[in-house]
Order: sequence, then C-alpha cells, then structure tokens
Amino acid sequence: MTSSAPPGLTRFNAVDDRDAAALLREVCASRAWGAAVAAGRPYATVGELLDAADAAMAGLTAADLAEAMAAHPPIGRPAPGDPASAREQRGVRDAERAELLELNLAYQERHGHVFLICATGRTGEEMLAALRERIHHDAHTERDIVRTELGKINRIRLNRLAETLTETPAEGER
Repeated sequence: MTSSAPPGLTRFNAVDDRDAAALLREVCASRAWGAAVAAGRPYATVGELLDAADAAMAGLTAADLAEAMAAHPPIGRPAPGDPASAREQRGVRDAERAELLELNLAYQERHGHVFLICATGRTGEEMLAALRERIHHDAHTERDIVRTELGKINRIRLNRLAETLTETPAEGER
C-alpha cells in the first residue's frame, strides 16, 4: 500500500471483517457484492477498490441485484434519516416529486422493483425522462441498465468512503 492512499481507504483496509461488511452494506445492500469487495482488501489505491467493486457488480445474480435494489428508496422520496439518498436525490424539485412517484409505482408494477438510477448530478427532469423511457424496456434490458446504474452509485459512495471514513461502526459505538 502506498502512502498516497486516502485516509479513509487506509482505515477501510485496516478494519476487521465485521466492520468492513457493515461499511460496505452502507454502500450496497448486496451481501455477495460486499463479501467480494471485502475479500480483496487491502487496496493500494481507490482505483483498485473501484475495479474490485465493478468486478463484484458484474458477478451479481438476479437475486443479488434484487437484494441491492430493495435498499434503495424511490426516486423523489429519499429515505428518512438517510443522508446518502437525500444527497443523491437533491436534484429533484418539489414540483417533480409527484410525477416521479407516480411513474415509479407504474415502473414497479411492470418490473417488480424500484426504478434505480444514479441520481447524483442529475436534475429531476433528467430522471423523469429516463423513467419515461425505461418503463417500456423488457426485463433483460432493464436488468442490464440497473446493474450499470447501481455500479455508478456504488462508485460514488466508495469514493466518498475512501475520502471521508474517520471511524469504523464499532468505534463510533464505543
């Protein structure tokens, strides 16, 4: 490991397996994804961590993807008390929330899961346009898109973890 690794990455590499699993569940709720990423520690660079996350994402089964998606709130309704979803969905204006929620329900009826999109940096109108388009996709096409979008979300969250991790979950409870 090089000395140029961000402090959060250094700390992530050093935590025990239980704490690593807890940290990774905050990034992605798929246990298979978390186990694969944790198993690759230590990471010398954030790039290595992201490559491992991408490889783990590519290996997820449909059930693993469903597990990951189940933890994501609908676009337009960030989970209460979840700063990550609030931060990621800040591009949604109040005027767009009702339509996003209505279309998300229709999407869930058709596809059986929440509409998943990497909301960071996107406006509510951009997310509405994507939802209007993707609601008509077949299951296979949509699963491929969801895998890509989830990978983008994970990368953003891992970058944040690598830059900002200052304590592990167990340390924060002491």
